[in-house]
Formats: sequence, C-alpha cells, structure tokens
Amino acid sequence: MTARNALVTAALALLAAAAQAQNAAPAPDNSKANASSVNSTDSTSTAQGQSNNPADITLAQQIRKSVIADKSLSMYAHNVKIVAVNGAVTLNGVVRDSHEKNVIETKAIALAGKGNVTDDLTIAPPK
Repeated sequence: MTARNALVTAALALLAAAAQAQNAAPAPDNSKANASSVNSTDSTSTAQGQSNNPADITLAQQIRKSVIADKSLSMYAHNVKIVAVNGAVTLNGVVRDSHEKNVIETKAIALAGKGNVTDDLTIAPPK
C-alpha cells in the first residue's frame, strides 16, 4: 500500500468514526418533549392555538417579558410556550427544576389571575 492510499484509508476511517459518534450522541435540546402527543391534541398548548384577540396577545406578551426579564431562569425556562385564549393562559414546555416551574407559574398567575393559568410545564430529567 502506498503512503497516499494509507493516508486516504486513515482519513476515511476517521470520518466514519466521527459520523458514528455524532449519531450516537443525544440531541442537546428538548424537541421530543415539545412534540409530544399532548401538545398536538390540545390546540391551546401550541403557538397555533394563540388567539388573535388583542387582549390575549398583550397578556401573552406581558407574561413572556416577565419570564425573559428574569435572568435567574435557564434557557429552557425562557423558551416555554405561553398561549393565551380568552384570558386563559396555558404554559407548556420543559424547565430545569421545580423552582423554575413555580416561578413561571407565579408570574403567569400574577398577570392572568388565579384560576386562569394551566401549568403543563414538565421538569427536565437530570443529566
């Protein structure tokens, strides 16, 4: 085998190993949780379920701004779904821990009122 053939063979082996390692690594996001069957059957828990009523849009915006302004929350928490329909708010998505879950629910209740918030947030499994 010539030096060039050996080099090409080694490079192909490295590429194959890298591709296999990449396929074996879990996805670094919560896409599977966001695509759960619960989300797809309940239109109020998806962005498509958001009302176009100006009051609902403003309510969802106010809650989102409050969540985003809290820099103690993780990126997961900043990315939860907040959907308002007829003054009723649904929170959906994945957060890091029970503290984040409680903080987001408290922020939503403060703006939407007690009894107007459905907390469908889930806690991410520990790494």
